[in-house]
Order: sequence, then C-alpha cells, then structure tokens
Amino acid sequence: MKSKLVRIVALLGLVGGGVALWRRTDESGTVGSMGSLGRNAEVAKVGARTSGRWAVTQARKTFASAERREELSAEFEMKTTEDVVASLGNLKGAMMKVGQMASYLDLGLPENVRATLASLQADAPPMSGDLAASVIVDELGQHPDQLFAEWDSTPIASASIGQVHRAMTHEGDAVAVKVQYPGVAEAIESDLRTNDALFTALRVMFPGIDTSTITEELRDRLSEELDYELEAKNQRYFAAHFKGHPFIHVPEIFDAYSSRRVMTSELVAGSTFSDVLEWSDDERNLAAETLFRFTFGSIYRLAAFNGDPHPGNYIFHGEGKVTFLDFGLVKHFEPSDTSLFESLIVDMVLEPDIASFRKTIEDAGLLQPNQPFSDELIGDYFSHFYDFVQNDAEFTFTEEYSALGVKAIFDTSGEEGELKKVLDVPSSFVVLQRINLGVIALFAQLQARGNWRRVGEEIWPFADGRPSTPMGETIERWGRASGMRETYEGL
Repeated sequence: MKSKLVRIVALLGLVGGGVALWRRTDESGTVGSMGSLGRNAEVAKVGARTSGRWAVTQARKTFASAERREELSAEFEMKTTEDVVASLGNLKGAMMKVGQMASYLDLGLPENVRATLASLQADAPPMSGDLAASVIVDELGQHPDQLFAEWDSTPIASASIGQVHRAMTHEGDAVAVKVQYPGVAEAIESDLRTNDALFTALRVMFPGIDTSTITEELRDRLSEELDYELEAKNQRYFAAHFKGHPFIHVPEIFDAYSSRRVMTSELVAGSTFSDVLEWSDDERNLAAETLFRFTFGSIYRLAAFNGDPHPGNYIFHGEGKVTFLDFGLVKHFEPSDTSLFESLIVDMVLEPDIASFRKTIEDAGLLQPNQPFSDELIGDYFSHFYDFVQNDAEFTFTEEYSALGVKAIFDTSGEEGELKKVLDVPSSFVVLQRINLGVIALFAQLQARGNWRRVGEEIWPFADGRPSTPMGETIERWGRASGMRETYEGL
C-alpha cells in the first residue's frame, strides 16, 4: 500500500515542476504562475507529509493490536490521498490531469482511496462568476448577461484548464459555455518552453530510449488543448461524421459564441460514468461497446483519435447511447500511420506472423534492427496489447488485465523490461498509449464483456466484418438508410 501511494506522490513530484500551474488570484483577478521552484515546493510538501506520516504510523502500529493496526493503515491511506487531492484541486493544467489519471489507472488502490481521488474526475475549485464573465467580455465583446438570454454564473463543471457554465441563447438554444481560466494558457505555454522537469520524468521511466519524440508530441498536444478554436474545429469534424448516428452523439458548436478562450456547444444532460457503474450488466456492456466503436473506429474511419479518455468526458443515456465531450486533445493520423496500424493488426491478430510483426516495428522505428531479443519474446510482450481481439470469443475486461497493461508499459524488470528499455516511440504511438492506459482502465471498471474480435472486424476496413451484435446491425441499417454505409460501417 505504501509503495502504491508513494508512487503516485513521486509521479506528481516529477510532473509538478513541468507544467503545473498554481491557481492564485493577483490584483487583476487573473491566474498567475508561481514559477517552477514554487510549484515544486508545493508538491514536495505532499511528499514530506507522506513520509513523516508513514513514520509516525509505523511507530504507532508497533504496540497496537491487529485491529488497531488496520485502522491506522486506513487512516494513513485516507490522509495521504486527501493531501494529494487538496493540492491537485488547486493546481491547474497538466498537474491535475495526472491526478485524474491516477484515480482510474492505479486499480490496485483501496476503494476508499480511489473514491477520494475520483473527486478530481468531475470538478476542481472554480473561478468566480465575475472572473468568468470578464473573460467572455474580453473574448466576445459583451457581458454574458447581455450576450445570452439566460446565464448561470455558477459553473456546472470545472477542470484543469477551464470551467463550464449553463446558458440560453437568444434563439432559444440551451448551451454549455466553456471558459478558460485567465492566464492559464500563457503560464502553461511558458512552462512547456522553459521547464523540462516533466520530460526528465519520462527519461527516468524509460531510461534506455530516446524520449525526444515523446517529449515533442506531448508538448504539441498539451499546447493544442489551450486553443479552444482548434478544439471547436476538432469537435465539428467528429460531429459531422456522427451526425444522426443511433448511438454516438457529439454536441454541436455555436460559432457565434465561441473564440480562442471561450467555446459554446449544445448542452447535453444524462448520466455520469459513476452512475453507469451501478447499471445492469447488459447496460454496462452496451455503453462499453459504444465506447469501443467510437475509440477504435475513429482511428480507422476518421483517421483521428480523441486522446483524453477521461470519465468526465462521456454522458450516458442508456441503451448504448453516449455523448462524447472534450475534443481538445485530438491526434490526426497520416495515411502512413493507419497503414502501419493495419499491418500490426494483420501480423498479430488476423494472420499471425511474429517475424513479419517484428520487421514491421523495425521499419517503423519502434525497434532497432538486430536487437538481441527473440521473436518469441517480442511476440509475448506485444501480444498483451492485442489480447482482447486475438480470439473469436467473449473477453471480459478486468482490473487485473488493466493493471497488467500499466505494468507492460512501465515495469522495466526482467527480460521484457530490457526490451522496453530499447524501444523507441514514434509520435503516432504516443497518444495511442492512452488507449492502453485510459480506455481499457474504464472498460475494466465497467467489467465490459463482449466478442471484441468480431466488433473489431466490423471496425477495421481491411477486415470487412459483418455486423456481429444488435448494435452493429442497427448501425448498418442506419448507414444504408442515410447513404453513408462506407463512412459509418463498424462505427
């Protein structure tokens, strides 16, 4: 237990110096940057408190009964988690994103600890309504009370870069208005240019490889998240492809009420991810199937991937219907990228040939030629990432499977660990790792069950699979009726 919590705190400490932003209000009411030393000091306090509390707890447990020792351990877990959450709740930008990821990635944590961390998935301390209104005035030229027929100054959600308010347009449309924290873009962009602590952390986690490609890809993606005009463009791209889809919905963008720091879209109500966890097996499986089709299907049908599989980015409506939010972190793939992904699936899944798979990853620069590793070892390592589609049979995502995925990426022990130390990561693969870490972790919490191989063959254009589920049949019928069969088949 100690090692898991300390691992989270240590990771937060590594990232903290890189892109965390301490949210404070200066005289003008804007968010300011403490500078890397101040941010590092804030995170270091969490680590120091954790270590000191651990020592005290161990001393108190020495003469305690077995029952009391369990109570002391539970107190330590909760106090440490509360410290992390309290610190992250006031840190904007990528720092909070790390805490959000920890809440649904580290599946080995006790439920009470995960529940505390989960508070980061929905909300962060918001800025005042007046401050949000000032951003809208600066960006759109009018106070929201005049710009909108109705404006709710209390945010309905607040996160790492901005917060969301309800409003009603003068045309009678209910909308969600996302307002960026003033100063957050400038501060994060400055940190990304001048501070390498986050990227030093990558070199620590992957000591044997050149992390420059990962670094540049992360810089690009994090910078793009700050541009709401780009996010709106991404959302329009996805919305156009899924317009009228029977299960997938992407909210409409209202351009007249949007800018670089304000984005207004259709307001959607429904159930949260935590609500879905209480639904029946059938409903959870339907929700998971839609997430699966959207996530993996978008890569091959749209040549794009929405790379932020955060639980708060989905709104569920039952019967497999899901609304997808937040298109700030989107990776658009080149034809050469999707061709590479296709080759890997063919070599690993459809027509297994590990020697060909090895040559493919060598040609892609993932593995340098003539490395002293057997084809068998390479096949054993990479097969984990394809397990759920390798066999024509039902597969249930479990927390154990998800935890193995995290281990497969970060654990550098043993022979497979030596292999990982020499793997390079092409830029097209960096965001895709969010599937292995984020999406599969969500499937594990849903305990999603299905024949994912058959659904995969529907999604992969090169497999030409027929509908394998009632959802697939509904999508095909709709696609034929709408004249969009080639675009939507499998999605």
